[in-house]
Amino acid sequence: MRSDSTSRLRQASHLRRSWPLHLMMIPAVLLTALFAYLPMGGLVMAFQSYKPWLGFTGSPWVGLDNFKGLFMQEDSVQVIWNTVIISVMKLLAGIGVPLVFSLLLNEIRHLAYKKAVQTLVYLPHFLSWIILSGILIDVLSIKGIVNQALGYAFDIQPIFFLGDGDWFRVSVVVTDVWKEFGFGTIVYLASLAGVNPALYEAAEIDGANRLQMTFHVTLPAIAPITVVLATLSLGNILNAGFDQIYNLYTPLVYDKGDIIDTYVYRVGLLSGDFSFATAVGLFKSIVSFALIAVSYRLAYRLANYRIF
Repeated sequence: MRSDSTSRLRQASHLRRSWPLHLMMIPAVLLTALFAYLPMGGLVMAFQSYKPWLGFTGSPWVGLDNFKGLFMQEDSVQVIWNTVIISVMKLLAGIGVPLVFSLLLNEIRHLAYKKAVQTLVYLPHFLSWIILSGILIDVLSIKGIVNQALGYAFDIQPIFFLGDGDWFRVSVVVTDVWKEFGFGTIVYLASLAGVNPALYEAAEIDGANRLQMTFHVTLPAIAPITVVLATLSLGNILNAGFDQIYNLYTPLVYDKGDIIDTYVYRVGLLSGDFSFATAVGLFKSIVSFALIAVSYRLAYRLANYRIF
């Protein structure tokens, strides 16, 4: 009885101290509920032949017909494949490039030069794709500086980077890596800073050179963070980058560059097929949720990573 009373007193004392923090959370909770949870009621459109003038209650119910159409229409199936291919390419490049670059940057002993390079590669992360797309469209055009440089150096014909489907995928992956690998480099450099210097001293005493130290000391030491980043990236396998692709693609590359998010935008908002677009978006959300659950489980089993 006395312990229950003591527990209640502690809870009351804690509430008196922390009520301002709870009060500060109210606006964030309300905004999240208003813009994230309340709109989820619109998912009912995925099971209807939704007509705006009939509303949710008056639109006819079609069950799973919209989801059947998702897998029966050739363009929607192609969009899913495009999303997976582009996402996997971004995933592999987004892990490999920052890892290699951070290993190279870690070998630089001139601190000022090292920090200057780190800052320069990190700057594109803060630029929006609206700004970068305008620059890239000019740079990668037929008469852009890239084609001019390739023609001068290798005497080859201009490449239609943003008008050819295969080259469009490569351009999307390369530009995305260029924009974001600076952020990944910071994560790896932070992990490299935690490697015990005694391991390098022991390897040097054993006669290991810098390359051998990298393979036998550095890489094993940062393997856990690499595994965590790789597995957690699985949850975004269907997020191929709406902002980037929407601002760079044209109808010429729909067959190779159209992804789920841009497809939902065109079908739902531009063509007015709200029910089918909602079904596609719901399918993506369900698959992404499953992949996130799997990725966290893998991160826990492979690297002992847990969120709480």
